[in-house]
Amino acid sequence: MTKTMKEALHSPSIYMPIPAWITNIRPMTKLEKLFTIELPNGMSLNHDPGQFVEVSVFGVGEAPISISSSPSRSDGSFELCVRRVGGLTNALHSLEIGSTIGIRGPFGRGFPIHRFHGKDMLFVPGGLGLAPLRSLIGQVLDERHNFGRIIILYGARHPSEQLFKDELAEWEARDDVELHLTVDRPDDDWKGNVGVITILFPKVQLHARNTVAVTVGPPVMYRFVLAELLAKGIPEGNIWLSLERRMKCGVGKCGHCQIHHIYTCQEGPSFSYAEIKHLKEAL
Repeated sequence: MTKTMKEALHSPSIYMPIPAWITNIRPMTKLEKLFTIELPNGMSLNHDPGQFVEVSVFGVGEAPISISSSPSRSDGSFELCVRRVGGLTNALHSLEIGSTIGIRGPFGRGFPIHRFHGKDMLFVPGGLGLAPLRSLIGQVLDERHNFGRIIILYGARHPSEQLFKDELAEWEARDDVELHLTVDRPDDDWKGNVGVITILFPKVQLHARNTVAVTVGPPVMYRFVLAELLAKGIPEGNIWLSLERRMKCGVGKCGHCQIHHIYTCQEGPSFSYAEIKHLKEAL
C-alpha cells in the first residue's frame, strides 16, 4: 500500500522533514518558478486543495509554501509556485533539477470542496493568489459534473506578471468556463481590461444564493473583493478566502499566525468569511 505523507510525518515526528527531489523547474515570470517535487518510495502527498507544506533548503532554513497542484492530478508528485522574495526562496530558485529539499506536511485546513458540490463557483485570485487557488480550480474542473457555472476573475499588476498563461488560455477556450482578466498596467500588446480586479465584477451576473466564491490574493485586495461579493448577495458562509501569508511553523507552536484565539496554520489557512468577519486583524 502506498504510504501517504500524512502517515509518514507522524512517524517519527511532525518536525522532521522528509527528503524530496526537484524533478522539474518551469520559469513562470521574472520572480516566480514552478517546481515539481517528488517524494521518496512512491509516497503520495495526499493533500487537500488550499493546504500548504513546509519547505527546507538544507543549511538555509524553512518556509511555508502553498501547494499549487490539484490532488486530483497527483501522479506521485506535486507542484509549488515560488516567488523569489527572501533568503529561503532565493536559495530555492538557485537549485537545479535533481536537488534535494525537505518537506513537512501537508498542513492546515484546505477548502471543503465537498460542501461546494451543486454550487456555481466564482474564483477571484489576485497576483500570486492564483498559485494556491489553482489547486482547487484544477480539482473542480476535473470533477466538472459536480458543479454549476465556473467563473474566474483574475487580476495581475502587469501582463508579464500573469501566472500559468497556458492554463489561462485553456480556460478561456472552454465553453464551460467564464474567464475575465485584468491588469493594473497594460503593455502595448494588452487588449483586455485595465484596472484593479473589482472592475470585473459588473461583468458577471450571479445566482447569488447558489454561488460559492473563493478568493486568494494580497491582504489589501480582500477588503475590496469581500465588499463586492457581499454586495452581490453571496451568503457569508459561501465566501471563502485564504490567510496563508501568516504561516510560519505549520504546527501551532511558534504563534506567528495566531489571531486572538485562532491558530491560522491549524484552523485555516482556509476560512469562510462568516468564521473570521469579526477578526479585523485578519482582513
